[in-house]
Amino acid sequence: MTRHFLKDTDLSPAELVEVLDLAQAMKADPYAFKPLAGPQTVAIIFDKTSTRTRVSFAAGVAALGGNPLIINPGESQLGHKESIEDSAQVFSRMVSAMVWRTYEQSGLERMAASGSVPVINALSDDYHPCQLLADLLTIREHRGNDSASGVAGLTLSYYGDGANNMAHSYALAGVNAGMHVRIAAPTGHQPAASVVAEAQELARVTGGSLMITDDPVAAAQDADVLVTDTWVSMGQDHAGRDDEDSPFTKYQVTEELMALGHEPIFLHCLPAYRGKEVAAEVIDGPASVVFDEAENRLHAQKALLAWLVERA
Repeated sequence: MTRHFLKDTDLSPAELVEVLDLAQAMKADPYAFKPLAGPQTVAIIFDKTSTRTRVSFAAGVAALGGNPLIINPGESQLGHKESIEDSAQVFSRMVSAMVWRTYEQSGLERMAASGSVPVINALSDDYHPCQLLADLLTIREHRGNDSASGVAGLTLSYYGDGANNMAHSYALAGVNAGMHVRIAAPTGHQPAASVVAEAQELARVTGGSLMITDDPVAAAQDADVLVTDTWVSMGQDHAGRDDEDSPFTKYQVTEELMALGHEPIFLHCLPAYRGKEVAAEVIDGPASVVFDEAENRLHAQKALLAWLVERA
């Protein structure tokens, strides 16, 4: 049966460890693995703009011996002149995997159900699972321990919009890796109930946990990782989100919050807006590992592609 990566929990805890281990091996020896030799083609489809996702997938597919086929917005008939189901069947006869950065999670699910090659979620309105693979790899590198996942037992505190795709993925991927995840968000901007329920159920297996709070100080106490995201996610209306009266203002990651943690590192998936979701002194300071995190998109996604293609 073809495996897909549409959300963070599409990898079991043990499989997540396999992918992270492979990512570390690929980072150590970037051109030693050629599972896409041929070259096999991977379709990389964008309905939204992209920098890190575009570059990391294109470079990653090439490094694996494959051919990255970039399809920009409006360049295919997918989803408007041709159904997702028909397009998925066409792509499946020509490529070895499909990577899609899109809006609705349901579109990815329809593509996976109709195609016969692995489908990877490169970002949807609900989840950003590839980013979390990179983040977990980065945490391993900078705060790793001797647990199976390399990060189990660590505390990660997320600040900002708890209802967006990044918060959802932190809740699921973090708990999947055995971490203690704290989501600090204003009332009315907290994670979907279904995500909370899934993370809490998963915590019983992995020993991780999920805490939802509107108290930014409580979330920072003894945390190993502080992380945030833009207050306005791609495609959202800016109105009221980033002005002086924004409900997110008190969730800015500051030096004061960082000082409450356990010598924490700082993560941000980028692009970042200094003076909004994070103080410049934090993102440009010694605890920031955001550019290691950005690089690790390449290594984590290479490992994911190799892992999925091997099982196709």
